[in-house]
Amino acid sequence: MTDVVALGEVMLRFDPGEGRIRTARTFQVWEGGGEYNVVRGLRRCFGLRTAVVTALADNAVGRLVEDLILQGGVDTSLIRWVADDGIGRSARNGLNFVERGYGIRGALGVSDRAHTAVSQLRKGDVDWDTVFSAGARWFHTGGIFAGLSDTTVDVADEAMAAARRHGVTVSYDPNYRPSLWAGRGGAERAREVDLRLARHADVVVGALGLAGEHPGAVRFRAHEVQDALAAVADLLPDARVLATTLREVPSAGVNDWSSAAWSAETGHVTGPRMPGLHVLDRIGSGDAFAAGLIHGLLTDTGLERALAYGTAHGALVMTTPGDVSMATLAEVEALVAGASAHVRR
Repeated sequence: MTDVVALGEVMLRFDPGEGRIRTARTFQVWEGGGEYNVVRGLRRCFGLRTAVVTALADNAVGRLVEDLILQGGVDTSLIRWVADDGIGRSARNGLNFVERGYGIRGALGVSDRAHTAVSQLRKGDVDWDTVFSAGARWFHTGGIFAGLSDTTVDVADEAMAAARRHGVTVSYDPNYRPSLWAGRGGAERAREVDLRLARHADVVVGALGLAGEHPGAVRFRAHEVQDALAAVADLLPDARVLATTLREVPSAGVNDWSSAAWSAETGHVTGPRMPGLHVLDRIGSGDAFAAGLIHGLLTDTGLERALAYGTAHGALVMTTPGDVSMATLAEVEALVAGASAHVRR
C-alpha cells in the first residue's frame, strides 16, 4: 500500500558543480521535479511508501530517469510510458540545467522541457479511482505540473477531485515558474489556475504565493506574514492548513531561513528561525520543507512540530547538491531538537 502519491514531471537535472552552464565540460546528473521531490524526501528521509504519477518517453533517457527514481525508492508503477519516435518530435523527456550560484551570483535554472511526454497528459489518461482505492493517505501536486500545458491543469483538477472523493488528504504548492507561463497568460493566468486547484486542497504549501495580485507580486516582511496568510485563508475557506517558507538572501551561500503556518485550530504559528544558514545548493529546499511538513501532519505531531520538521528538512537539503534529500530522519530530529554542526565520530 502506498502512503503518498504525487503528480508531476520528473526531469534530468544537469549540475555543473562550482562552474557555469555555459562553460561546463562535465555535469553531474540527478533527477528532480517540484512534486516528485516531495515524495522522494518522504520515502528516503521519513520512510513512507510513495509513488509518482508522471509520463516519460520510452527511450534510454527516460529509462535513466526511471533508474534514478528507483534508486530513490519511489514506486514507478504509475509511470505512463509514451512511445519514442526516435528524435522527440512527438514526445520527449525534460532536462533542467542548474547552477547553484555563489556569493553575489544567484542560482540559475535553464530548463528544456517543452513538448515533454508528461505535458501531454490529458483528462481521462489516468484511472484515478484505481490509484486512490489502493489505500493512499495523501496526494500532492502543484503549480509546476499545472503550468506545463493547458491539458495538465485539467489533469490536476481531475486528480485532486478524485482524491477528495476517496477521502485522501490533498496538498497543493502554487510553485510559480515565470518561464512556464510566458506567452500563456503570464502571472495572471497562473493565479487563476492556482485558485482553481487550491480550492481542492486541504493543505497549501507555499501559500504566500496566493497572496497579492499574482504570484510573486509582493514580498512580505516577517511582520506582514500573519495577515497575508489570513487573507489567503479567506480565499480558501475549505483549506485546513496554510504553510510557507520564509527566506532572505544576503548571498547565494548564506540565507536566513524560517517558516510560518496557519490553521483554523491553531491560528498563526511560526517555525524555527535559522539566520545565516550556509547554503551549498538551495534547489529543492521548498519541496523538502513540504515533505517534512506532510510527515508531521500525517503522524499527528501538531502543526508547530510539523512546521519544525519541514524547516529542518529544508535546511538540511540545502547542505547537499542536487534537488533531492540526502538527510536522515535522525538528522532532522536532531536539528529540530537544537543540535549543532559539531563533528560526530
